[in-house]
Amino acid sequence: MIACTTVPTTALPESVVPFRVSIPEAVVADVRERLSRTRWPEPETVGDWSQGTRLTFVRELCRYWLEEYDWSAAEGRLNRFPQFITEIDGLGIHFVHVRSPYPDATPLLITHGWPSSVVEFHKVIGPLVDPVAFGGDPADAFHVVCPSLPGFGFSGKPDRAGWGTERIADAWDRLMGRLGYPSYGAQGGDWGARITMELGRRHPENLIGIHLTMVPFSPPESPEILADLTEQERSALERLARHRAQGSAYAAVQATRPQSIGYGLTDSPVALAAWLTEKFEEWSDCDGDPAAVFSNDELLDNVLMYWLPGTGASAARLYWESFGALGGRPEPIPVPTGCSVFPADYYRPSRRLAEAEYAGLRYWNELDAGGHFPSLEQPAKLLSEVRAAFRAFR
Repeated sequence: MIACTTVPTTALPESVVPFRVSIPEAVVADVRERLSRTRWPEPETVGDWSQGTRLTFVRELCRYWLEEYDWSAAEGRLNRFPQFITEIDGLGIHFVHVRSPYPDATPLLITHGWPSSVVEFHKVIGPLVDPVAFGGDPADAFHVVCPSLPGFGFSGKPDRAGWGTERIADAWDRLMGRLGYPSYGAQGGDWGARITMELGRRHPENLIGIHLTMVPFSPPESPEILADLTEQERSALERLARHRAQGSAYAAVQATRPQSIGYGLTDSPVALAAWLTEKFEEWSDCDGDPAAVFSNDELLDNVLMYWLPGTGASAARLYWESFGALGGRPEPIPVPTGCSVFPADYYRPSRRLAEAEYAGLRYWNELDAGGHFPSLEQPAKLLSEVRAAFRAFR
């Protein structure tokens, strides 16, 4: 199934090739046929999402996908910003690249995670690139680069092991250099946060600073701190413990059996939609109703970034590649760092609990709304946070 097109080229491997998504009618017909003959399970036996994606929610989302989703409009949204492919370390890397009209703009690398994609950033790219057009200050302008992780979206699927967060960070640094940005900032959440942190450790000489919307931290070991925890800090530690005990089954599956789960995610559009959208409920500030925060089009455009290139297994494999490297206490990150803590995320440290891991911490803010996907949930707040952090780095 061909679901995308690139401009043919015979250029050298370091070339940057324009890219556009093209969705053949045969792909649309295939998805509709699969949706129309879905074999549905019985409903969950509880009145919430604690057993997984609720049947009523996923049935309505897939009904919309079958009957109302405008595939032509979706193709236009996926092609909203200039996209490119370049080869790095033997793998094709897909990325969005939008240069600001202000030549002195700060280069900014933005990295997504799972279950997300570059479409997560569509609401914020324009204001980041041209703040004046949105009532902002030209001093806050950025040249924006948003790559698709290896095995995600339209990036290549690694055919052998070795593409964990460290190697991705190295590839991202090469990408920014290739685009003419020897010095740049980096921003991310979820796996994007982990990769951004690795950039800060592995390539500090090239980083202006980093900004995180997911703020990983290690529970304190100091008896003095443990004896003096605030109520907010106890709540943060309890939430993280609940996530690890009750909310991380998806991660355990993807970290141990990505190939097994990949068959269903690649073959069934309903399985893929249910697997991905569960986290948009659990990790967002939606009070149990993702439809109150995300539109059907937003959710399904993101699902398309997995369905079209068939990345159910290859995206899950990032967990298998990277989880083993997350043990122990990592080296503190030396570069200037900004952290924005959103209340519905599963990492909600206080500054005191986090600062041991962020030696260059210069900006910290705890927000009153939003969750794991702030560029979709609270785009105005996310824009304000990125701008404030990079002002603090100047």
